[in-house]
Amino acid sequence: MNDFYSTNIFLIYPVAKNIYDLKIDKRLEDGDASLVNDIAHVTINGVEKTFYSFASKYCSHHNSIKFPIYDYFVDKMLCYFQKKDKFSEFSKDNLKDYVKFRNVLNDFKKYYDIDEYNLRDIDKYLWIAGKIFF
Repeated sequence: MNDFYSTNIFLIYPVAKNIYDLKIDKRLEDGDASLVNDIAHVTINGVEKTFYSFASKYCSHHNSIKFPIYDYFVDKMLCYFQKKDKFSEFSKDNLKDYVKFRNVLNDFKKYYDIDEYNLRDIDKYLWIAGKIFF
């Protein structure tokens, strides 16, 4: 995943150990949104690092329905629609907290009345639209 998504994790072992130590299986199955933030924060050589986008992608690969992917284009599109239609109350910084990010996606879904689509479908739409638009 690190190579495929170019997530720039240069020391893989501390990230893998963090994931292992968190004992994530039940949380992945349950769709525990706080798991992404827990996976994202890793101490490497005494320095706290945050691999937020990687953590959302990791969880999504294990449970894509409950864990949409955060990335640059999705962020940009949510901010665009927020400015255009005011579909939710959030700041750009809120999107870097996965619990809030997922809530914003649910607000998007509700505001635009697209309940027939799951969060992964919406995530894909926003990513593709963002890639085209930006």
